[in-house]
Amino acid sequence: MNENRISNIEHQTSNCYFTDQEIVSGLKQKRKLGRFINELIFHYTKKESQVAYVFSTDEFVLNINQEYLQHDTYTDIITFDLSEKKSTLILSDIFISIERVKENAQTFNKKYQEELLRVIIHGALHLSGFKDKTKEQKAEMRNLEEIWIDKYSTYSLNKLIKKI
Repeated sequence: MNENRISNIEHQTSNCYFTDQEIVSGLKQKRKLGRFINELIFHYTKKESQVAYVFSTDEFVLNINQEYLQHDTYTDIITFDLSEKKSTLILSDIFISIERVKENAQTFNKKYQEELLRVIIHGALHLSGFKDKTKEQKAEMRNLEEIWIDKYSTYSLNKLIKKI
């Protein structure tokens, strides 16, 4: 990540919000993760971002999937890019089913917090232009998820905060 970008973090317009809707996500280190997600998106797009993650139930996310995407299936994540076409700001709402995340964690023998991080990063990668419709795209997306999970494990919020 660009050190100049990090040192100027206080002057940015990027923000990342995390909200629990009808369920408790148990998400940890929201401030650190929010900054990390904004940095991930900037890394690929060179754009600031305003991202709202909403953690909810299967039924809540299913209703959104049916109403807005005409898909009648449960899913762990739905990402809406609300940005204007030529905007320098990425604006997004991302909906995550905590029940799907918990089930996926069990299915893939992962810790819940690790699977939640993977899904959060997955949404940010979609906003960064990556797709997962084809077999090749899915493989690339999974690889990038793992790379960014590793980067997050060594990411320090202290690097972002200016010394006063």
